Amino acid sequence: MTSWRIVRVIAGTFILVSLALGTQGSPIFVSQWWLAFTAFVGLNLLQSGITRWCLMNNILRRLFGLREEC
Repeated sequence: MTSWRIVRVIAGTFILVSLALGTQGSPIFVSQWWLAFTAFVGLNLLQSGITRWCLMNNILRRLFGLREEC
């Protein structure tokens, strides 16, 4: 598995979990402040799409030696 695929899986998981924790209708609702984390992850995805640089990708490649190909 490439580093970009893992980054997408991690980002998607973070978004879904933070939405579940931040939406009042959710059975695992904690606080609406979790929606700020959702926005943070979304902004990071937007930034990496524009600049083609992603810190999570660099961390995964250096720590685990993953390939970068898409």
